[in-house]
Amino acid sequence: MLAGEGAVAIWNGISETGRAEFYQWHLHEHMPERVGIPGFLRGRRYRAADTVTKPEFFTLYETQTFEVTVGSDYVNRLNTPSAWTRSATSHFQTTSRALTKVVASFGVGPGGVLLTLRFDLPEDEDTEVDSLRHRLMDLANQAEITGAHLLKADGGASDVRSAESKDRNDIETPPRWAILVEACSLGALEHALECLSGAAFLRGAAVGKYIHEYTRLKTAWAAG
Repeated sequence: MLAGEGAVAIWNGISETGRAEFYQWHLHEHMPERVGIPGFLRGRRYRAADTVTKPEFFTLYETQTFEVTVGSDYVNRLNTPSAWTRSATSHFQTTSRALTKVVASFGVGPGGVLLTLRFDLPEDEDTEVDSLRHRLMDLANQAEITGAHLLKADGGASDVRSAESKDRNDIETPPRWAILVEACSLGALEHALECLSGAAFLRGAAVGKYIHEYTRLKTAWAAG
């Protein structure tokens, strides 16, 4: 299961010229900074498992509640970006960032690989959400699947531009909904995708397959 009731989900590409700086900044400033915010519980970064998956990187921050993602501690950080942040993010491409509520989360823990599906649902979505809950619950009980989660984005909150993002042209419209499936192998992700393909509203979903690169937890010197 995910660590909390909220999550910040970020998909982004990076230019080749900015790749080395991205890794240095993301590991040594950005993730420690974010996970140090009160209410942020864990940060994880993934890299595309194949050339079809776009954009190349996915980062997930799990928060105690959804309110943490719109709270003053996080917002103040977004509005006071460091010089290094401005430099590193100037190389970002096709960035999509969603502030989400965890609607459903099943499973035994993090996996080494991750499937992401970004999609939309009709306005009268209760039936589809109930169906997805059952599909994800079934998935989480299958061999090699370690977690299956459903996230709903707050469109208004996700669209707000901060000092960190206001002048950037890489920002794309965030998804309204996302499914995350964690597993032990890429083969298990293929199986999960087949199991989910029966839902008509997922047939046009943006699909990504990712390999875990790094997890950041709170430390004594970056505690929140």
